[in-house]
Amino acid sequence: MNTIFDSIRHIRFRRGPQRILGGIAGGIASRFGINVWLVRLLVLVSFLLPVIGWILYVVVWIVTPWRDNSIPLERMLEGKRPPKR
Repeated sequence: MNTIFDSIRHIRFRRGPQRILGGIAGGIASRFGINVWLVRLLVLVSFLLPVIGWILYVVVWIVTPWRDNSIPLERMLEGKRPPKR
């Protein structure tokens, strides 16, 4: 199972420093050099799709590493508490 989380860390995608909820839009904006508000608008539009937008966002939120390389799903499976932010 650790190899899955290690491969996720090697993708070089992290939650963005400009977080409102989960930091996913901020991470996408930071990774591709796009305006964070444009990405947030696209994420909100994806929520209008029946169920797909919400489910995809939750899945990405669970497996996307924080800046310190900790992954929420990995922490849940190990039974660790999330770090205070």
